[in-house]
Amino acid sequence: MALSIGTSAPVFSLKGTSGITLDLSKDYLGKPFILFFYPKDFTQKCTAEACEFRDQFAAFRDLDIAVFGVSRDDLSTHEKFKKSYRLPFELLSDPQGEVCKAYDALIPLIKMPKRVTYLIDKNRKIAAVHSGILDSKAHIKSMLTQLELKGA
Repeated sequence: MALSIGTSAPVFSLKGTSGITLDLSKDYLGKPFILFFYPKDFTQKCTAEACEFRDQFAAFRDLDIAVFGVSRDDLSTHEKFKKSYRLPFELLSDPQGEVCKAYDALIPLIKMPKRVTYLIDKNRKIAAVHSGILDSKAHIKSMLTQLELKGA
């Protein structure tokens, strides 16, 4: 079960591609963004999801919505994945799964991230959520629909 709409987004600090560290205690204050959790780089569904975010990236950029992908893969694998598929957004590495767990995006027994996408509003609240392992492209469509409805 994903975090509920209206819940405060858990604060975290994760290293990402392009040498960034996203620290939610100070970064993107007052700005909404997308945080999508996915199981593993270079797998069929995860690649389809990342590429759909890439293909729809202009719509998010036009709305001034940053996009961040999170999995337990290491930064080296993330860099290869990002380069291989020309992903225009940052991928964050959560090797211990602590952030995945905080966002209720970790399958308990196997410790693999679930496919969960959050829209986090400018007040750091969960504004929308889409959860589902099978239809990876539905996550992007759901977020764009929510952004339209919220007039972002």
